[in-house]
Amino acid sequence: MTGPKIESTAENWENRVLGADEAHVRVDDEDLESLINESLNLKVISIRLEESLISDFKMIAKHHGMSYQPLMRQVLRRFADAETRRILRKYIAAEKENKSEKVA
Repeated sequence: MTGPKIESTAENWENRVLGADEAHVRVDDEDLESLINESLNLKVISIRLEESLISDFKMIAKHHGMSYQPLMRQVLRRFADAETRRILRKYIAAEKENKSEKVA
């Protein structure tokens, strides 16, 4: 059963009176995945992990109400950020030491 016809005006589109009904939306899963990967700059890779590690990530992710793959991305991003900062601090300290030796 359909409701009364809504006039197609710019105002009705902008106010989401028209065009916001999920019943009329079709999403192609392959296109959606491609759009998500492209917008988040994600690249599919293959990696071999122990089953127990995957199980642990699934349990932790479930506890946090998320999927395990985004959790793994978060963990890898945190590690990479922390390791990059550690390497840069070490490099900066070495540069300061080299400059102080040249002055002395």
